[in-house]
Amino acid sequence: MAKRYASLFFDQNEDEAAASASAEKKAPYRLLLVDDEPHILASLRRVFQRENYELLFARSAEEAIRILESKPVELIMTDFMMPGMNGSELLREVRERWPQTIRIMLTGHANTDAVMGSIKDGAVYRFILKPWNDDDIRLTIALALEQYELIQRTRALEQENKKQNRDLETITKLTATNRSQLAILLHKKGWLNPQQIQQLHREMQSHKTPVVRQLLKHEWVDFRKVFELLRDEMMFEDIDLREFQPDPSLLSLIPQTICTRQLVLPLRVQGKRLRLAMVDPMDVSLIDELGFMTGYTIHPLLCETAQMQAKLAEIFGETNQLDDIATKIGTDDPYEGIEIVLDDEGDQESLEQLLGSSEEPPAIRLVNAIILEALRLGASDIHVHPRTKSLVVRYRIDGVLQDKIHIPTNLLMSVVSRIKVMAELDITERRRPQDGRITVKTPMRIVDLRISTLPTINGEKVVMRVLERQSSAQSLQDLGLSEHNLKRLKHVVAKPQGIILATGPTGSGKTTTLYALLQHNASPERNYVTIEDPVEFHVDMAGQVPVKDRIGLDFASVLRAILRQDPDVILLGEIRDEETADVAFHAAMTGHLVYSTLHTSSAAATVARLLDLGLKPFVLASALEAIIAQRLVRRICSNCREEVAPPTDVLSQLGPQFLEDGLTYYQGRGCEKCHKGYKGRVAMHEVLTMNEQLRIAITEGASAMQIEHIAREQGMKVLLDDALDKLRSGLTTADEILRLLGPQVLNG
Repeated sequence: MAKRYASLFFDQNEDEAAASASAEKKAPYRLLLVDDEPHILASLRRVFQRENYELLFARSAEEAIRILESKPVELIMTDFMMPGMNGSELLREVRERWPQTIRIMLTGHANTDAVMGSIKDGAVYRFILKPWNDDDIRLTIALALEQYELIQRTRALEQENKKQNRDLETITKLTATNRSQLAILLHKKGWLNPQQIQQLHREMQSHKTPVVRQLLKHEWVDFRKVFELLRDEMMFEDIDLREFQPDPSLLSLIPQTICTRQLVLPLRVQGKRLRLAMVDPMDVSLIDELGFMTGYTIHPLLCETAQMQAKLAEIFGETNQLDDIATKIGTDDPYEGIEIVLDDEGDQESLEQLLGSSEEPPAIRLVNAIILEALRLGASDIHVHPRTKSLVVRYRIDGVLQDKIHIPTNLLMSVVSRIKVMAELDITERRRPQDGRITVKTPMRIVDLRISTLPTINGEKVVMRVLERQSSAQSLQDLGLSEHNLKRLKHVVAKPQGIILATGPTGSGKTTTLYALLQHNASPERNYVTIEDPVEFHVDMAGQVPVKDRIGLDFASVLRAILRQDPDVILLGEIRDEETADVAFHAAMTGHLVYSTLHTSSAAATVARLLDLGLKPFVLASALEAIIAQRLVRRICSNCREEVAPPTDVLSQLGPQFLEDGLTYYQGRGCEKCHKGYKGRVAMHEVLTMNEQLRIAITEGASAMQIEHIAREQGMKVLLDDALDKLRSGLTTADEILRLLGPQVLNG
């Protein structure tokens, strides 16, 4: 009946075609559901019974692997707690053997912490808590399968682009040099001024395009006159392409992409010579590269630009201008679609739109590209550093700054102004330092950028600190603490009151350590509150307060307000001044456990710094429970680690204990998985725990050296001792220890 009515409105052939297309649709997605409890599997069958999925069920991880070996599966969802192999181990094996399969964990509330390790390793797409909401689980599966489909399409596009990538490599070689003889000739003739020559050089360097393309784009010169100049004064042999038909068999010698981009065309082969029509026969490097690529000696023939473009269109058809093939091919950046949020309650500005708009000023696209590259490389800091001859963008990766991007100095003011606009700073104020914040949203993460500007003699310098808003806090066992230091910390963190300080320079992992202490033996029976600027880790069990100085919400005022909130444990982001120190230590004396950070060089020096802030010695002695001094050294890449001879010069600067016999030394050779032999970082610690002798010494005004001497007698290991342990374990190198701790012994 329905078909009979439909025929009144639609052509019967169209209806049959639609039916045929429907029949050719791909098979439904195959879902594998794994749980050792039959009622859970029955509930999942009920949830998905109306969905167009093919459902497979397994009662154990071993049974699930047998199913996967027999047929492909688009998505697997497994319980965590199962006899034998648990869900985390199962998904790790699925990731290794069937990486295309989307992996989801189904777990109870009690197992959330155990699952976080799998998520961090990349074994789990996401996890769902029991008991679940039926609509939520359907939506999660649908989104996951949509992600699967996008991945498959991306892989298909990558296959299609293999040839273009090969062409791109060739083009990159062809444009390795940016010195153009043609541009120099036109400058000598007075047809191009020095500013135009500099602009050509910059564009050729950034876009990797030949000079002819850039001249065509700007229309600065008449190409008919250029043709006559090359023909009459440079005596190049010319050819009229309107009267010439290229040999089709030669078109495979030079790829279409190169012909269209470089405006060249192979015409005839005579012996070992290839007659090549060119718009710019002065491009010697191009002639040499094409000669090497084809195996022929190139005989260049001059032709008019209009004739070349017409002939290429006739042979290859109309093609899009490949002004930036590298950009068009390399579109696999996972952080393309991000948003810049000027304020949590304010309007949102799409960074994707800014990147895609060619009409916008270059500073906008440039700043966006700087941020995207930092997120891609995993940088902790972005430095926009004006120098005498260029503006340099530097990224701090694994604690080490690296120059990555060089920008002409004439863009400094517009780049800095753009960053200020995004951070809601005063763009007219260039003589005083300013601080601000940008929130960057990507589909998978939210990142805060803490902005600081500083006027220098070359212009304003900008530093952006990258803070992962959705980072998961680590456990004490993940911090790389030695057994000795871990035992001392566990003893201290069990105390109901007092203050524990993490010290070290900026970026040494102090906040990470404090959150690990905060979560150790965490209990719903206690009230946890944190005060930070900004909040670096999000923890559901704690009430987290961001500091906002511009509305008067500073550390000291928030801390006073929190003390009226009946807290048991307080995490204070930083002790910056006398007022904050006084409130924090008096809170520790009145029954609260306080964690905070301080910028000092060692555990013993922290005592002197606190006394310098104006704390009374008896307050410091009675409230302080422990000080953790730490540094982050780069970890040797496990993929390319190799044994090396002892670096005697470096070891002798660190002290005689580093020259002990039988010590094996390693370093990274350097591979595609690391940067110069290092991947990630590991912490060195110095843990000072208080006792009666130390409290008396502080009350009596002992110096930092006396306090360190007493602490070492009580069993404290200093940073150098922990560094030696890390060296013995093959985790880092002597060069890294020397870089972080400096020379300890003066040789000679």
